Amino acid sequence: MMIGGLSALLLQMLHPQVLAGVWDHSNFREDALGRLRRTAQFISGTTYGSTRQALLLIDRINEIHGRIQGRLPDGTPYSARDPDLLTWVHVTSTSSFLRAYVRYRDPMLRYADQDRYLAEMSDIARRLGAVSVPVTLGEMEAYFRTVRPRLRADERTRDVARALLEPRSGRLEASLFQSVTNKAAIDLLPAWAARMHGFALHEPERLLIRGGAQGAAAVLRWALRDTSARRARRASST
Repeated sequence: MMIGGLSALLLQMLHPQVLAGVWDHSNFREDALGRLRRTAQFISGTTYGSTRQALLLIDRINEIHGRIQGRLPDGTPYSARDPDLLTWVHVTSTSSFLRAYVRYRDPMLRYADQDRYLAEMSDIARRLGAVSVPVTLGEMEAYFRTVRPRLRADERTRDVARALLEPRSGRLEASLFQSVTNKAAIDLLPAWAARMHGFALHEPERLLIRGGAQGAAAVLRWALRDTSARRARRASST
């Protein structure tokens, strides 16, 4: 989830209006990890929690989104309640989490099951206000082709990316883990998105990254046995 979540944030920042919302309405430089953590908690709660818990989380996000609006540097207005922006955030999130799951947990996951995941997650997106949400892999790829001409990477995009990827701990083991996570998130990006960010990974490096991420993920799953996903599942069963 950490790799997929970070990759999703890097992908989302390529949309000028989403970037503006983060730039104008968050303290991303001081709390980049907190943003990633809150994203993971929302995904865990809406995926594994009870219907009541999921609806409460969705209502909370809708309330926050209602306060986020402004204008781009060129004067174009934006709002976090814009259905098209909500669709972009949803698709980038679900596609990134799905790619991470297939790469690091179940490479043999059937296409039918991947389509089922997208279809089930689309209900959350619609409750948040998204429209024309892709519900299959084919629709998702078509969506990206449609949106790509609207995407941009500028100095503000790079500033946010640096904040997301910069070291957050002086401890050697934590720094090594973050380095693996960061590179795995970059490796997970679609090739066109990586090019826009200016990221370049050679094939031998990709193989090393994926091996390191597999090992780190196994250790982390063992160490963090009481995760937000498991807490949500326990709460929904009571």
